[in-house]
This record gives sequence, structure tokens and C-alpha cells, in this order.
Amino acid sequence: MTAEVFTPTVAVTMTPTAVKHVRKQLDKKPDAKGIRLAIKKSGCSGFKYETQWVDEVATDDKVFHIDGVDVFVKEEHLPLVNGIEIDFVTEGVNSLFQFRNPNATAECGCGESFTVA
Repeated sequence: MTAEVFTPTVAVTMTPTAVKHVRKQLDKKPDAKGIRLAIKKSGCSGFKYETQWVDEVATDDKVFHIDGVDVFVKEEHLPLVNGIEIDFVTEGVNSLFQFRNPNATAECGCGESFTVA
């Protein structure tokens, strides 16, 4: 009898608008290798998303290659972002990243934080 090895798949995706925005910004930052999707404890719901430009790759980084953009996520944050879609939207005069996380079970009213059960 042999055991089958099961490796869970983690997915992070970006919309074409987000990819275009990140590529444009990376063109201005020659030392940047990509963008990091980070999770910080914050707000009334528990966690918040942060994006950072990556100049140095950490040993615990997982990399998602998305249409020529590298998205870095710390291994410990993978369960919190699995299945997330990153978008870049313009609302009036403001432009920002928007995160669609299918595993978020709650979000605070101001949109600052989220919970994953």
C-alpha cells in the first residue's frame, strides 16, 4: 500500500486592472522585484491587508507569478489570503487596491479589517 502525497493549492489572483497598475509602478522602481500582500493584526475585525514593494525576497516568501507580476506572500499568511483576488479600482478621485477574499467571514463597517474563520 502506498500513500498519496497531498499538497494543498493556494491561489492568489489579480484583475487585469491591478496587473496594469502594478506593472506601471514597478517600471518606476528598478530595484523592486514585485509587490507583497501582507496581513497585519488591526481594526475591529482582526486583520488588515497591506501592500508593499519588495526589494529583497525573504526565505519564507511564497511567490505567485501573475501575468508578469510577482506577488509575494509570507508563508504564515497563506491561509488568510487563499483564493483572494486583488483589484485596483478608482472611486471618484481616489484609487486603491480592493481585496476580494472568499474566506473572509466578517468585515468591519469602514472596510479597514476582516476576519477569517
